[in-house]
Amino acid sequence: MNLPHPKLAALVLTLGSIKAPSCADIDPAQHPGSADRLLARAAAAMGSDGVATLQYSGAGTGYTFSQAYTPTSPWPKVTVHGLTRTINYTTESMREQVELSRAEPLGGGAYPLSGKQVNDTYLSGPFAWNMSGTNVVPFPFFRSIRVHQLWVTPHGIIKAAQRSGAVAAIAIRAGKARPSVIFRQAGALAAQVFFDDSYRVERIEARVPDNLLGETTVITEYSGYQDFAGVAFPTRIVQTQEGFPLFDLTITDVQPNAPADIVVPDAVATFVDRAVSTQVAAGVWFITGGTHNSVVIEMNDHLIVVEAPLTDERGIAVLAEANRLVPGKPIKYVINSHNHFDHAGGLRAAVAAGAIVLTQSANKPYYEKAFATPNTIRPDQLAASGRTATVEGVDDALVLNDGARQVEVHRLLGSNHCDAFLMVYLPAERILIEADLFTPGSNPNAPTPAVLDPQKVVLVDNLERLNLSLDSTSPILPLHGRLASMRELLTAVGKAPAP
Repeated sequence: MNLPHPKLAALVLTLGSIKAPSCADIDPAQHPGSADRLLARAAAAMGSDGVATLQYSGAGTGYTFSQAYTPTSPWPKVTVHGLTRTINYTTESMREQVELSRAEPLGGGAYPLSGKQVNDTYLSGPFAWNMSGTNVVPFPFFRSIRVHQLWVTPHGIIKAAQRSGAVAAIAIRAGKARPSVIFRQAGALAAQVFFDDSYRVERIEARVPDNLLGETTVITEYSGYQDFAGVAFPTRIVQTQEGFPLFDLTITDVQPNAPADIVVPDAVATFVDRAVSTQVAAGVWFITGGTHNSVVIEMNDHLIVVEAPLTDERGIAVLAEANRLVPGKPIKYVINSHNHFDHAGGLRAAVAAGAIVLTQSANKPYYEKAFATPNTIRPDQLAASGRTATVEGVDDALVLNDGARQVEVHRLLGSNHCDAFLMVYLPAERILIEADLFTPGSNPNAPTPAVLDPQKVVLVDNLERLNLSLDSTSPILPLHGRLASMRELLTAVGKAPAP
């Protein structure tokens, strides 16, 4: 039997603890220990047994989880102009096609400030990836949340509960006894599922593993059920994550057993997270090999790593490469550029390795709480290490100097991408390390665009404000993309240096 997550079990009451008058209308199938009968009744009410694949479409409002402007603010709001999810329950696969646009200017998500963007994303078993045109981009960072979205569909959650040793229980919601089941799906989620009076899935409270937070609470509510070719499906889906809204969708089309043959591309099946190093100065290495970069800096008796992004696996790969480059020197600090989870998802691995996390001060209490939250669903490096995190905040600036090298850490101001933002400057080498504001394109000789990118302008404004000693030949080590130079950045903002 899979035991429920303790945070989900808190509201559960067994039938024996409810006085008879308040549960006179409760079917015996709801009694704890009869989850199979309860789930069978729900499956019959919703037509789930005959659903092997499912496609549903709708539109509404969304929010970009993990990309908040400040660590404690809601996720940035987007308008979902159209969303289609195609799910294959047998192969545990999902494709999501979505057209969206920003609904507010603050926060991340890599969406343009105006106009629409189309995303095409996939999951199949242990693999997650995105498609950008014909380009395949492996993206393990998104696997957990996509697994969750697949199984918390009303029919998916019944199938998951049936195969996971669910326990039935009575729960009190809004003063009324409700039938429910509790289960844990190893590595994926722990959930309590509530049914309405017709035994359709009404609400799911789930705990889901997260790369930064350890575990996160997601609540999904379904309403407005209609019949679609003999299958019941809600016409409204409302979801929150960590107490903030995640999306509110109106469903307009549902196709049970639609074609859903999702094939894992070879580039995804063979993907291994590799950290590839390039030395850019004595004791300074640029670590690439994926969608996010890091930097290793050698000090007199220790190492500094700038950025532990994405996942445990990426964090481990970066730290291992640092140890390979400079064996015998411990990694004392890992500098985190900002609080967006794709740039912080490897920090738990850094803490497990004994590194001190340096981050902008606004992030400090948020990270301390996150690192103190164990991942019991999918235990990670931090859980295995038993270590307690040490997080140090940087207000506006911090200088690290051990006599061998000076490293300056500066706060970035004025960006609508994030308000708790750091960049790193090496004055002796005249090297800048930054995230997200300048991601070099493929052409290092690109001319000044007709419309300037405001993020690049903000970066140059900060460099001028701080009066950093950079010239056109100074290297920029971006935490996305290729090695670049100040000349490229200045050209991009209309300040091209003289030939």
